[in-house]
Amino acid sequence: MIIWIASYPKSGNTWVRSLLSAYLYSEDGAFNFNLLKKILKFPSKKYLEYFIKDFSDIKKVSEYWISAQERINLHNENKSIFLKTHSALCTLEKNPFTNKKNTQAVIYIVRDPRNVITSVGNHYSMNIEESYNFITDKNRIITHDKWGGDNFGISEVLGSWSDHYKSWKNMNFAPILNIKYEDLINDTNKSLIEIITFLQKFTEIKIDNEKISKTVDSCNFENLQKMEIKEGFFEASYNEKLKKKVNFFNLGKENNWKNLLSQEMEKKIRETFHDEMRQLKYI
Repeated sequence: MIIWIASYPKSGNTWVRSLLSAYLYSEDGAFNFNLLKKILKFPSKKYLEYFIKDFSDIKKVSEYWISAQERINLHNENKSIFLKTHSALCTLEKNPFTNKKNTQAVIYIVRDPRNVITSVGNHYSMNIEESYNFITDKNRIITHDKWGGDNFGISEVLGSWSDHYKSWKNMNFAPILNIKYEDLINDTNKSLIEIITFLQKFTEIKIDNEKISKTVDSCNFENLQKMEIKEGFFEASYNEKLKKKVNFFNLGKENNWKNLLSQEMEKKIRETFHDEMRQLKYI
C-alpha cells in the first residue's frame, strides 16, 4: 500500500525523500540523485496515462486518482510503496485524492510559512508579494505547464499553506507522522530515526545507526547543493525570465525569515496563519 510523503511545496519533501532513498535503496547510505527515482511523484503521467491521455483538465484527471492508486497497489502486491505528493488531501468534483483502501500511512512535512514564502519565491521566480499571494490562495493549483513542464508530473491541488496543512492533519483513515522542517535542520539524525521507527509499523526496516549517520552526512544541504552545481538536478524549475534553471538547493539554513522578510510582511503572514502557526509553535 501507499505511504505518502506529503508536503506543501518547498517544505522539505525532497530532503526527506533523499534521506529515505539513501537509507532504503543504497548499501552504505551514499546518496545520488538517481535514488530519488525510487520514490516518484503522484499524480504523474507515469501512473495516470493508462487511464487518460489528455492531462489539461485537472477535474477530468481527478476521476482517475483512485483508480491509478489501486493499480499501483495491485502491481506492488500489497507491499509498501513510497510516493511523493504536494497535493492537498482534497476532494475535487466529488473525487477524493486518496482513501483508506489505498493509503497505508503518511509522513507529512511542515515548514514555517515565513520561510516557505522566500523559498517559493526562488523556486517559482516570484517576488515577495507574488509569493504571498501564492501561499494564501485558497484556490491555488500548480499547473505543470506553468511551474516546470512535463518533468514535474501534472497539475496538483494545493490550496493555501494553512488549507494544505489542515487537510492532512485532519485525516482520519490512516496513521500520520508530522515532521517539522525545523527539526530536520536542528537534528537530522534524530528526525530520520523518528521516521524509520514510524515506518517499522508498516514495513520491514531496521535501525542501523552507522548507516543512519552516513545517510545524514551524505544528504546534508551542502552536499546536495554541491551535487546540483556539479551534475544539475532534474527537479529544478525553469526560469522563463532568465531562460535557465534556478538552483533547487538554494539557501538551506541561510533561508531565515528574520533576515529576509520585512517587518510588514512577517506580520502579514503571522496574522494570516495565526492559528496554525501557534498550534505548530512557530509563534
